[in-house]
Amino acid sequence: MYPLKNIKWYLLLCLVVLCSPFFTKAQSFYISSHKKQVKFRFQLVRDMMVVPVYINTKGPYNFIIDSGVGLMIITDPNLIDSISIFNKRTIKLYGAVGTTESFEAYATSELDVRLPGDIRSRLVSAAIFKQDHFGLSNYAGMRIHGILGYEFFSQLAVKINFSDSTIIAASSGTFKPFRGKKGMVIPLSIEERKPYIKTNIILPDGCPAESKFIVDLGAGHPLSLENLEQYKNYFHKSIVANLGIGLTGPVNGYISRIDEFSLGKYKFNNVIASFPDNNNPVNYLVPRDGNLGLGILKKFFIVMDYEKGQMFLKPNYKFKEPFEHDMSGMEYFATGEDFRRVIISRVEPGSAADEAGIMANDEILAINFKPVDKMKIVDIDNLFKSKNERSILVEINRSKKLETVVLTLKRRI
Repeated sequence: MYPLKNIKWYLLLCLVVLCSPFFTKAQSFYISSHKKQVKFRFQLVRDMMVVPVYINTKGPYNFIIDSGVGLMIITDPNLIDSISIFNKRTIKLYGAVGTTESFEAYATSELDVRLPGDIRSRLVSAAIFKQDHFGLSNYAGMRIHGILGYEFFSQLAVKINFSDSTIIAASSGTFKPFRGKKGMVIPLSIEERKPYIKTNIILPDGCPAESKFIVDLGAGHPLSLENLEQYKNYFHKSIVANLGIGLTGPVNGYISRIDEFSLGKYKFNNVIASFPDNNNPVNYLVPRDGNLGLGILKKFFIVMDYEKGQMFLKPNYKFKEPFEHDMSGMEYFATGEDFRRVIISRVEPGSAADEAGIMANDEILAINFKPVDKMKIVDIDNLFKSKNERSILVEINRSKKLETVVLTLKRRI
């Protein structure tokens, strides 16, 4: 099973508990040159921020920048030989606190990790999966080698501009709060190597509910709310969904909308939210009410400054764009050479794809006469959430038999 669209593909990875001396040192990144700050680009791929990383002078490798992960993780086990790691030991990775399910990984000794602009690591080690459990490359439609988490943010102030896909890194305290009425500062608390904020959700009865959220730049959804029973009676419409893969297996739940979400002085209406099923209980190291993802965060210019305990926000041109979800009812992944083939992994019963006769294991060959090997997977995503009742021609290969179907998109939530 591969990761699913628009939600965090490693939902429980951020709960990894490592009892290893390799991860007890103060790990961080710094600017090794005389420059006060450096600027480099990232790729926004299916709401994941992908940056080039060099390890032990080898690379570049594609890593996801993710504030929701507490340590550096190498997800591609082939890098074990490529980056010449000799001093490593086997550890067990666990999911939620109190669970017994685990799998094995290697813990490395200190690595030489470098990012563009002469950003270098200090005492940074990593966990390396012995097997690729999450299929990030298939999800992204490009080779993904790992994840950069807490270490990147721990001593650098990081400014993220989603308008031009750039990151500026500088010493803590370098950036000042955004000027003017449109900017604001939100306090951050850094707990167990992850950033948290407190904010409000407005329920349909008009009552605000103060909630604690992890600020998760690695999550593609706008919001994930943990207490399903608190909100289920307020659902106007919801869909059953697979919310991703965790260390303990598939995470099931619902996707719906909430009336209003407040982030400081900014308010969002009709927000798409994910609700993990209570049949998958999770005991977090830090109690929280939910997860604030890139679906909302990408609507801002952002500065994260862990040492100062602050996050600066200023709306960008995406701020007023409505929240939309997939209208096809299909989940799919990229595979093959250069990830140019697209295979359907699941079709939601009663969805547009189900009504069109599309089935799991069908291969999408072309959309509106354009071959998918000439498209990025994010372009396919955008087509399938573009407009309610839009008709799209989809050419599929089913057991070496070619078919063309008319897929009429249907807004489900």
